[in-house]
Amino acid sequence: MTSTLIGYARVSSITGQRLDLQQDALKAAGCVKVYEEKMSGSTTSRPELDACLSYLRDGDVLVVYKLDRLGRSLKHLLTIIDDLRARGIGFKSLTDGIDTTTSTGRLMFSIMGSFAEFERSLIQERTNAGLKAARDRGKLGGRPTAVTPEMGDRIVELRGEGKNADAVAKELGIGRATVYRFLKTQEALVA
Repeated sequence: MTSTLIGYARVSSITGQRLDLQQDALKAAGCVKVYEEKMSGSTTSRPELDACLSYLRDGDVLVVYKLDRLGRSLKHLLTIIDDLRARGIGFKSLTDGIDTTTSTGRLMFSIMGSFAEFERSLIQERTNAGLKAARDRGKLGGRPTAVTPEMGDRIVELRGEGKNADAVAKELGIGRATVYRFLKTQEALVA
């Protein structure tokens, strides 16, 4: 089965940037269709990229001139490539030497994914260590409690009068979800 190469070219929306270099390289690589976009790479929702990803079919290969044309965030890139792989679509970056249609390319991308996972784990460990240190100093993490003890008493009282969560929330000037969360916490304490 012959793969159909579909290109994606992007420049930032900065005035003066042109797509010519990418267009020429993608056509020389054999792309039969090239989606073009002038938009920042930091934006994860891009209309032409979305159209390109929707167009791709099993056996196709998405080709970009350079990896950063697809996205700036490693997490976003890995999400796109994993989605393509799950759909039977290959990926190739012309200047970065990444080609997931080969065993070496898949290995390189797996290594990149492992580093991204490692980075996420390090961030989580540092966050947890920071929270523990703060707790050890007597500080509580997270956002402040929305329901004060007095407000909690009032929620219980109003519910006891038969008012539903919407009416309680409206009367107290809080969200309905806050009322439900408070009541669920109270049920857990009683159980």
